[in-house]
Amino acid sequence: MTTQTVKKARTGRRKEAVARVRLVAGGGAHKINTLGPLEYLKRESLVKHAYHALTVANLVGKYDVVANVHGGGLTGQAGAIRMAVARALLSEDEALRGMLGREGLLTRDSRMKERKKYGQPGARKRFQFSKR
Repeated sequence: MTTQTVKKARTGRRKEAVARVRLVAGGGAHKINTLGPLEYLKRESLVKHAYHALTVANLVGKYDVVANVHGGGLTGQAGAIRMAVARALLSEDEALRGMLGREGLLTRDSRMKERKKYGQPGARKRFQFSKR
């Protein structure tokens, strides 16, 4: 990466996934862990979800996005990238806060997997009850 207007890395989290994203002024090339977005995330819907902030702000071809993601699954990683891109755009232009906030892109989704309880096969499921 060159020294051309490299922005500070922003962090996004979702479930167990953590994403660090850098925005670079450029032609719209995206990389996730050195791979293309569709190559890494496997589904077009997840790619659209991950870069939703750019669509909302009408900045689709203006920035190159370099993302490093770890933890969780593909859905959580796409959500983490989504939040990190929104935060990076916000650090670039504070006027986008209202637009990104209305779409819910700046709010951390706090839903996590519920822990398994003892005496049960899962978080909520119970073993079959037998009266006799």
